Amino acid sequence: MSTLLAKARKSTRNMVTNRSSTRSSSHLKESTHPTSISDEESHSGGEYNLRSESTTSSTSSVSHGEKARPQILKRLSSRQMARRQSTIEDYHLDPWDEDNLDAFPPELHHKQSCAPLSTLFCLAQTVIMAAMMIQCGVAPMNINPMIGPYPDALNYWGAKNSVLIIEDGEFWRLITPIFLHAGLIHLLGNVMVQIESGNRWEKEWGSIIWIIIYIGSAVGSSILSAIVMPDQISVGSSGAVMGLFGGKFAEIVLLCCERSETRVEKADERSRKEQACEVVGGIILVMAMSFIPYVDWAAHLGGLVAGFVIGLVCFSFKIRNWCFILIWFVIGVGSTVALFAGALVFMYTGVEANEDLRDVCGYYKQYFQDYECQCMLEQAVQFGSWQIGGGSNNGG
Repeated sequence: MSTLLAKARKSTRNMVTNRSSTRSSSHLKESTHPTSISDEESHSGGEYNLRSESTTSSTSSVSHGEKARPQILKRLSSRQMARRQSTIEDYHLDPWDEDNLDAFPPELHHKQSCAPLSTLFCLAQTVIMAAMMIQCGVAPMNINPMIGPYPDALNYWGAKNSVLIIEDGEFWRLITPIFLHAGLIHLLGNVMVQIESGNRWEKEWGSIIWIIIYIGSAVGSSILSAIVMPDQISVGSSGAVMGLFGGKFAEIVLLCCERSETRVEKADERSRKEQACEVVGGIILVMAMSFIPYVDWAAHLGGLVAGFVIGLVCFSFKIRNWCFILIWFVIGVGSTVALFAGALVFMYTGVEANEDLRDVCGYYKQYFQDYECQCMLEQAVQFGSWQIGGGSNNGG
């Protein structure tokens, strides 16, 4: 009996030892190979544990980002934040997805947030118009229907006068007409177009490119006006404004074949299509103003062509392919030099200026019996030119 009890105790001990060794080995396998689990566990508990771990890690990262974000945003301006957000979205979203292109307005990619030169030009033109009307008076409607000064006042302040430019060497009259306007109606039309389109394009291009196109177009408009219409004096910034339209048209032409790959580029492409319609409408509107007295169509056409060829030079660097950059840059420079050089040579060699326009007051008295010389000096009449700083204010 005692022998049987001893054998039973020994067998029980062996069973316990085997079970403990089996459990220890199974624990060792699980610790060594944590992924070797049953199929049922992999579809149930295993995936749940992995998802919970990823959710926990993402939650911790988001909470950390939310804590750090206010400190970063405090250092960024609203425009910098918008640009930063658009860049982030541009790289993380589908580049060929054309939905929600309004999230990338062209204003986010402007070079500057304000248009100082365009605004200053508008203010200067308004102030000069007021000064002319105060000093020289307002002409009757039969002489100047634009509600403005007499023609001799326009000439006195620097209007385009072919005989004074060609024979007397008053080259500054190629630029000064952009500061003058025939009257309040003429001023209002040009300033409205310049504030609407000129301000936006200065923000988009930058002030340097804007002023190059604006002044270059002003010179080109005055040159062509002196060639085609040498018997009239003319004023207005519409030639320079037409040059801005020409420059924008050159930019659209150069970038029309560029491939748009990202959402931002697609938004810019759509914006250029809208701007093309705006350019055509603006050209039609400004050309319609060519029939205003003391404003000529030749100045508008000259400004448009000059702005286009100058725009080819300025915007050729926006092309991605260096070969095409070089080609269009050479075309732009060659066209600009040929246009201005040829026009200047023809103006000085092939134009016969009207000598009667040396005395603008006497010239217009031939056509208007009630014409009064409000800003004409006797010395200026005697010497055949206007004198800066003089003038009577009989009507002002």
